[in-house]
Amino acid sequence: MKNILALGLLALVSCSGAPKKTPLTTVPHVDLPRFMGGWYVIGTIPWFVEKDNVGTMDVYALRPDGKIDVRYVFHKKSLQAPKQEWKATATVIDTKTNAEWAVQFIWPFKAPYLLIDLSPDYQRTIVGHPSRDLIWIMSRSPNMAEKDYAAALEVAKQQGYDTTRIIRVPQKPQD
Repeated sequence: MKNILALGLLALVSCSGAPKKTPLTTVPHVDLPRFMGGWYVIGTIPWFVEKDNVGTMDVYALRPDGKIDVRYVFHKKSLQAPKQEWKATATVIDTKTNAEWAVQFIWPFKAPYLLIDLSPDYQRTIVGHPSRDLIWIMSRSPNMAEKDYAAALEVAKQQGYDTTRIIRVPQKPQD
């Protein structure tokens, strides 16, 4: 019994010593109707189900109930592979800024989805996750200028991301 208590105490102490990450800073406001539509994923730290996906795109559609339909469109391993699609629903958590969402691909699991950067013309955005193990650098166009991509990486770095983990997502054959 003493060993179990000692192990439990050790586990609690080791957890409390883990450094806490500062929260990601979201953009001050998102005009949801303007944000809707297609966004090409240009760079990402892919989660396991995104591994080897290319030609990826998120398509958002605002529903009458205020929720957002999300379609994740991709090809597996090759741009010549058949297009696949997953569907999800997002709920805006912070209705003051519209920059914090919860996305649900599979019930009952919801994932935080934080808009941490958005260009004034709504042509580029960055979506982050509090763990900093996931990020999506996105553009309305399948091409992103190198200076814009470098600027996006700098934003990610300032938010505490290890930018060496971010990979570019091929969007067309020459990528």
